Amino acid sequence: MKAQYSLTEIVSRLGGELVGDGDIVISRVASLANAQAGHISFITDSKYRTQLADTAASAIIISEQHRALTTLPRIVTDNPYAYFARVSDLLNPRVEYVPGISPNASVAPDAVIPASCTVMDYAVIAPGVELGEGVVIGPGCVVGRNVHIGSQTVLQSHVTIYADCQIGERCVMAAGVVIGADGFGYANDQGRWVKIPQVGRVIIEDDVEIGVNTSVDRGALDDTIIEQGVKLDNLIQIGHNCRIGAHTVIAGCVGIAGSAIVGKHCRIGGAAMILGHLEIADGVTISPGSMITRSLLKTDTYTALMPFQTHGDWLKTAANIRRLGDMSERVKQLENELAQIRAQLDITNRN
Repeated sequence: MKAQYSLTEIVSRLGGELVGDGDIVISRVASLANAQAGHISFITDSKYRTQLADTAASAIIISEQHRALTTLPRIVTDNPYAYFARVSDLLNPRVEYVPGISPNASVAPDAVIPASCTVMDYAVIAPGVELGEGVVIGPGCVVGRNVHIGSQTVLQSHVTIYADCQIGERCVMAAGVVIGADGFGYANDQGRWVKIPQVGRVIIEDDVEIGVNTSVDRGALDDTIIEQGVKLDNLIQIGHNCRIGAHTVIAGCVGIAGSAIVGKHCRIGGAAMILGHLEIADGVTISPGSMITRSLLKTDTYTALMPFQTHGDWLKTAANIRRLGDMSERVKQLENELAQIRAQLDITNRN
């Protein structure tokens, strides 16, 4: 059930400076363009002042530098976007799960499951599993042998956690997430591929959120590690032996090949690709669609893609790129010939 709070109550819970009528009741967050009476919106950039002037919102979350852009009741804060997220969380309480184990679940006799946990229909809990307080195992989930899951973590429907993996506290795994499947490891033996046993684990630290159908492979020898506070979007592939640094965010459809190390507080745009065994420094931003083929050891924003063109123009560009090697050699040859001509002219002028 959705909640509602007055502006005074919101500020008393979340902080910030209230300007205007504190008795206004807020029931929903909304964009400036679509907000109605009883809604609260936010602004982070003065370029949206036209939308701000036209909005029907009852209140605005705004920064100190923009507080004079509106006369609407407002909450002034250092980070309007983060404050907006907290208000949204306040107005949309999380689902309350009923503790207990469904009679349709399959639970090993030696699994440790506190009474505060919820295990839903058709979940499978293997031997040696230990759950912390308040863990939720959604319908159809499979939790493999000797898996440990920290308190208040939620596995939504059809999540699979393979044997021996460890999940921290307050994590969220969306539907279809797979943790700890074998990494892609094969050795070539006279033209035949020999599978390399993947004997490492996946270690996921506290407060990690993983989106729909994302997979994190177990290590070949060492563990694959997802550090504290990492947020992974949908349809991401994390290869074996990778390490993703704390509080890094990765958008959908990113692929990270085995043994890559991504630093802390990085931002990786959608559909970016990172080759294996590379190292990404702390605080790096990678633009969407970029192909990263070497280590990035300096904090910066990196982009590795071409602007889109019509197909015909792209074919011409590709043909020109293929000729760059030959053109480079011709330029060097011309430079050498020009140097010889200049040298000859200097000799002539001296004589």
